[in-house]
Amino acid sequence: MNTHINIDKTECSNCTIRAAAAAFTIIVVFVCAALFSACADNTSHDPDYKDEYDMHCTILIECSTILNNLDKFDPAKEELVPNCGIILEKSVVGFNEGETVYDLLCRETRARGIHLEANFTPIYDSAYVEGINNLYEFDCGDLSGWTFCVNGVFTNYGCSSYKLSDGDAVEWHYTCDLGADVDCVWTEENGI
Repeated sequence: MNTHINIDKTECSNCTIRAAAAAFTIIVVFVCAALFSACADNTSHDPDYKDEYDMHCTILIECSTILNNLDKFDPAKEELVPNCGIILEKSVVGFNEGETVYDLLCRETRARGIHLEANFTPIYDSAYVEGINNLYEFDCGDLSGWTFCVNGVFTNYGCSSYKLSDGDAVEWHYTCDLGADVDCVWTEENGI
């Protein structure tokens, strides 16, 4: 008993194209999901994190304003700017009583291999952060540099003068417009 099956080559070709399109769609969805999760504002714990501290806070380091100002930015440094602008995603970290925003920044950047450069500024009696992740003040214009806020408030305290409290949310932002582009409004209330 011989059975002949006639296969329409056009039909096979269409099936192959549909299968390839479906595979491509699946790949695109997975790539997008991976990129989104890498840039999402997730609070994360380091899997090797040892809770040897008395208190905890969160820290975030971001430079997304540069992405909106690439025309002012040093082109030789573009590879240093993460695609999503997040250098260190919001992470829960520990600290001990008496530690400052600067102490925390130094420890967390060192632990993660993130470049940090700062100098002590006598006039403010505090450390001044010049660069994080090799992104420096003036790399994106005359009004650019690093600023920080705690619990959403930009203060007139230097980072090595600001003592942390349990539950604080510390954020470091790269500004391209003296803070205006990161919602920092300098007023009498915060000392400026």
